[in-house]
Amino acid sequence: MAIDYGRKRVGLAVTDEQQIIATGLATVAMDKVFTYLDEYLLKHTVECIVIGQPMQMDNTPSESAAITDAFSRKLKKRFPNLKIERMDERFTSRMASRAILDAGARKSVRQDKALVDMVSAIILLQSYMESLTMKKMRGLDT
Repeated sequence: MAIDYGRKRVGLAVTDEQQIIATGLATVAMDKVFTYLDEYLLKHTVECIVIGQPMQMDNTPSESAAITDAFSRKLKKRFPNLKIERMDERFTSRMASRAILDAGARKSVRQDKALVDMVSAIILLQSYMESLTMKKMRGLDT
């Protein structure tokens, strides 16, 4: 599962059992994300949650990093048996907007920030899975 955490909304994505493709799950209001996750995790098995790590171009944490770090700590405390990973989320929102545009979406759909958040989570999860594949190919799997 991937989480694109924002101040207002949280984009969520999951993968299939074979961990081949990431798909959008939902966009949830920030204040309802733990309730949503509680319910989801009761019904579904999740091996790992990947949370976007906001970074600046010089590889330093962005101003949003403190907020996502606090969220990550709360997540670890609430779900201590779940593996929590962080991954650089630079450009995911821009890539999401571009993917929506390339899909031929109408302007009203392209401006839907909830959709952008969910597509950002999809991109984050797909990137994470691809990085795991690359590590395995190089013999660096963890």
